[in-house]
Amino acid sequence: MKYIDTNIIEINSINPDEESVLKGAELIRKGKLVAFPTETVYGLGANGLDVKAIANIFTAKGRPQDNPLILHVYSIDQVEELAIDISKEARELMKEFWPGPLTLLFKKSTKVPNIITAGLDTVAIRMPDHPIALKLIEMSQVPIAAPSANTSGRPSPTMASHVEEDLSGKIDMIIDGGTTGVGLESTVLDITGKQPIILRPGGITLEDLRNIVPTVVEDQGIIHEDIVPRSPGQKYKHYAPKAKLILFTGEVDNMVKAISKKAYIYISQGRNVGIMATDETIGRYKEGISISMGSRKDSRTIAHNLFNTIRILDSKGVDIILCEGMERSGIGTAIMNRLKKASSGNIKKV
Repeated sequence: MKYIDTNIIEINSINPDEESVLKGAELIRKGKLVAFPTETVYGLGANGLDVKAIANIFTAKGRPQDNPLILHVYSIDQVEELAIDISKEARELMKEFWPGPLTLLFKKSTKVPNIITAGLDTVAIRMPDHPIALKLIEMSQVPIAAPSANTSGRPSPTMASHVEEDLSGKIDMIIDGGTTGVGLESTVLDITGKQPIILRPGGITLEDLRNIVPTVVEDQGIIHEDIVPRSPGQKYKHYAPKAKLILFTGEVDNMVKAISKKAYIYISQGRNVGIMATDETIGRYKEGISISMGSRKDSRTIAHNLFNTIRILDSKGVDIILCEGMERSGIGTAIMNRLKKASSGNIKKV
């Protein structure tokens, strides 16, 4: 791929300077690639109606083209142009959760390029809850296609420095708006069938959705190792560190004992070991490099810190990461989904 001089600009995420955002919007309109912050993770944006620009997203990321992209909008009016047969249920969900970390699957209109949807008849759309993202989409005057702004398979970026590490020289601009809030990608909800199905868990939880649509269920591929997920992107390796990651599940005391034992064994073999711990347990590890993801009493903080913790341990040169599992409820379901992917299914029940 041809080297691109990547321009990095800082913009205040609370009160974005319109002149600075306009520079990114003009690049989007010209078919260029711009990374920008959302409330979930940084996105790699291109004109969602420009086939050539969209193709460049796949090239820059090294992303398989059978993995659909999400279109980002700044208003519900934009959805009317991109989707057909918008149900009452969908309108209720948009009213309740947009802007926010919820992606909805609709039947697509003829305006949506096939490259966005990997040839499927559905399109994924969301309205991000971030001032820079919303202003960028509005000023671009087009929906923005934006997967996470990282090399495909790597941990998703929650800081501009993560984007720079993966994509500098491959994209035209990085808008640095500080650290993202949620820290995990949006929940993806398919509402095109008889029963709404969560295809990817995220910041909007099953419990949140059931307050509006009580019949919502999770795709069994999210929960069970031996079932293939329905969401095309979920079949690929995701969120993986450079090091090998082993995920431990079970009672907290059992996890601490098992991780401590494994760390001792690996270190005695000359391996560099990193441990993803929590505030409640970090003091119990005597071997390796331990980093706390946050308190078990606050799963949203753990979600916020998750990908950055993985990248920090990678930067310290560890070759094995031993990670504590979380309660699989609320946003813990999304955390465990990401860790399962990051470990490539290498999970130890203790």
